[in-house]
Amino acid sequence: MSKQPKSVCEEKAYESIFNAHSETLRNFIYYKCGNIEQAEDIVQETFAKLWRNCAKVIFEKAKSYLYTVARNIFLNEAAHKKVVIQHQVHLVSDRTNETPEFLLEEKEFMLKLKKAIADLPEKQREVFLLSRIDKKKYYEISDIVGISVKAVEKRMSQALIMLRERIGDI
Repeated sequence: MSKQPKSVCEEKAYESIFNAHSETLRNFIYYKCGNIEQAEDIVQETFAKLWRNCAKVIFEKAKSYLYTVARNIFLNEAAHKKVVIQHQVHLVSDRTNETPEFLLEEKEFMLKLKKAIADLPEKQREVFLLSRIDKKKYYEISDIVGISVKAVEKRMSQALIMLRERIGDI
């Protein structure tokens, strides 16, 4: 007699998946975004999606499904934030009384800066953006990324050196 595989749609199986993976999944997303509330929202949305698609998900593959869905939700939110920020920057630049030449130079500089930041190695870019965009302190970055404060300082220093080489002193 063959044993039937567990179904994710069974309440006990779903609950066991939640208990086994919700905390580590939240930490995984928190380390990516640095915002505990956002991480918890993403985890909640991920488990809701698992429940809606429980008939399609094999019990043994549930963990992989959760991490993939959570990562995709995070990436979609990050892409949306980027669009919102670009729109806000565009609105602000439309309201200035600067000369067209200045606005053109500023736009060219911003493109150059964005490309230089995008070209940074991933670990340096992550530390740089957490520090300069998210305004995180080095010890907070250390907790988020899972490295020592000294390692954060070194990555930040290397990022700044590379940016100076790319765009010069401002």
